[in-house]
Amino acid sequence: MTTPNVPAAVIFGCTGPVLTEAERALFAAANPLGFILFRRNCETPEQVMALTAALRDSVGRPDAPIMIDQEGGRVARLRPPHWPSLPPAGHIGAIADDDLAREAAWLHGRLLAATLAPLGIDMDCAPVADVPQAGAHDVIGDRAFSRDPARVALLAGAQAEGLLAGGVLPIVKHLPGHGRATADSHKELPTVTADLATLEAVDFAPFKALADLPAGMVAHILFTAVDAQHPSSTSALVITKIVRGLIGFGGLLFSDDLDMQALSGTVAERAAAVVADGCCDVALHCNGTVEDRTAVAAVVPRLSQQAQERWARAQARRPASTAADAATVAAWRARLIDLAGNWD
Repeated sequence: MTTPNVPAAVIFGCTGPVLTEAERALFAAANPLGFILFRRNCETPEQVMALTAALRDSVGRPDAPIMIDQEGGRVARLRPPHWPSLPPAGHIGAIADDDLAREAAWLHGRLLAATLAPLGIDMDCAPVADVPQAGAHDVIGDRAFSRDPARVALLAGAQAEGLLAGGVLPIVKHLPGHGRATADSHKELPTVTADLATLEAVDFAPFKALADLPAGMVAHILFTAVDAQHPSSTSALVITKIVRGLIGFGGLLFSDDLDMQALSGTVAERAAAVVADGCCDVALHCNGTVEDRTAVAAVVPRLSQQAQERWARAQARRPASTAADAATVAAWRARLIDLAGNWD
């Protein structure tokens, strides 16, 4: 049984660099599990630190998670001049030697964490463990480490270890695999028609190797071999049979963004669908108005008992001390440049 003070099964975005009074009131009433930041929310380090503190204060929980999409390359909400750039995953995957590539991937994750943790951001929507296929849409592209499932698993796992070492929880994505999609799920629903044996051997394989990571994000993709009616994020069959079953993923599951046009219906209907019984643990609502968030808050339940347990296990993965001084961070960056080349 859950109790009224258990957080709601939703992550909310906010509209700007400071909270509005309407947002503050909504968050206090809705008590979402946590929040996600975008470029619109990030101006300077001091401003971001103030915003993350205000978000946590709005729900009265200093441990409320705050996440961001900071992969490196083209997917980076924090950018120069205030924050350092990092290469995309594909740049690291291009390192021929597996041991050196793994070292680079760990450094990449540790440098991401060194950027995020001081700002109060404690979850990153990374690593990308998708395996791009010929003819697929380039929405993934160089965000992926490789077209070799084993190498993706190796390097995504190392990046996740680097994030964890820096006190930032990784959210592996996009379960159960976005690399074969021929459309951008931000704009329309991709349909994947590959047979189950092919999907298991290629698309699902890295996620199976990373099944012990603390959290994952589920894509809005139709896999006809499993459920020809529902996108994976709203399919209890995909989640139970593939993500939790065949892949064996035991971490907290977030949906991809509710505002993506791969999903149909109102934003409230989308929210209800992704957290229906047997689907995702937490809905992710990144954009929209206060009215949209209010509608979502009205339909999402509190975290289930299983989700609470998964979240507790995720939090327990954080190391006790993660701070790194400037000289150490500079040395890590120099070593990454040695391994991966200068990407600036």
